[in-house]
Amino acid sequence: MSNGDSVLERARSLEAAGLPGALATVVRVYSPTSGKPGDKAVVDGEGRLHGWIGGGCAQPAVIRAARQAMADSESRLIRIRPEEAGAEEAPESGVEDVAMRCHSGGTLEIFIEPLTVAPGLLVLGGSPAAHTLAALAGRVGFTVTVAAKGAGASVFPEASEVVPSLRLERRPAGRPLLAVVATQGQGDELGLETALSLGADHIAFIASARKAEQLRTDLKERGFDAGAVDAIEAPAGVPLDARNPREIAVSVLAGLVNARHRLGAGAVLEPEPAPAPAAEVVDPICGMTVDPATADFSTEYGGRTWYFCCGHCQHRFEQDPAAYADAGAPA
Repeated sequence: MSNGDSVLERARSLEAAGLPGALATVVRVYSPTSGKPGDKAVVDGEGRLHGWIGGGCAQPAVIRAARQAMADSESRLIRIRPEEAGAEEAPESGVEDVAMRCHSGGTLEIFIEPLTVAPGLLVLGGSPAAHTLAALAGRVGFTVTVAAKGAGASVFPEASEVVPSLRLERRPAGRPLLAVVATQGQGDELGLETALSLGADHIAFIASARKAEQLRTDLKERGFDAGAVDAIEAPAGVPLDARNPREIAVSVLAGLVNARHRLGAGAVLEPEPAPAPAAEVVDPICGMTVDPATADFSTEYGGRTWYFCCGHCQHRFEQDPAAYADAGAPA
């Protein structure tokens, strides 16, 4: 397996697991640089880079841009080049310039795209509306899990996973997770309990407003978070003149699409930030932004830790640290 194939396989694994990430591909180079067109790397939600897109000076810039892509679900083209190379040039539309003072002197243009993570839909219950939802939701981009007493894959063939119980021990795949309680009188409270316990990002309940309000009161009295309980959408769906379970399911599905976009789904959500010993800092030698949480090169001097994008910068600093004592302040 080539390096590119390995990177793409890792990207597919992140997507399948519903985890955030971004794929970086070198599209153009101006020598001297160790990166070549077609080189690839994937950056995961914790800011770790897997693959190869050039030397150590380029990696912090790629990781930073990848995190931005994960946060706003937008692709971007970055150009990493020597600071003096673009000093007198006007900014180019659609290109984010990153200046560096590394010794290599080359230029890299790298395209960064967030990985596509399908939002998850948990359908709780085996009602006729649940069957229609399970059949249609996958066609508009949801990864569907059905949980219904005694259900099997043959009963819900369109679902990615079928659980024969309203009780789930683990959160289904997909980010964010939306849940629809479609029990319709056969385990309503248990279905709501499961959705709340799994921390679903959006819960819709197919029921009348009166029935939903009574169950909200019961759930709060049993200790469920009041904010999460009050946020349950009931009656579920957008207003339609729905007259049968299939039409009700269409209404609910339309509401789920609205909720998905409100939650920023369809690509990735902003990942939880990884713990870092300090804020992002500047490499005192080359001026690149470095994340202490992922930096491989550091040294102690003057009662503080200094971080570097590569071993070359660290070596230069250690030769005469006093000369750089005023650099490396937080970015």
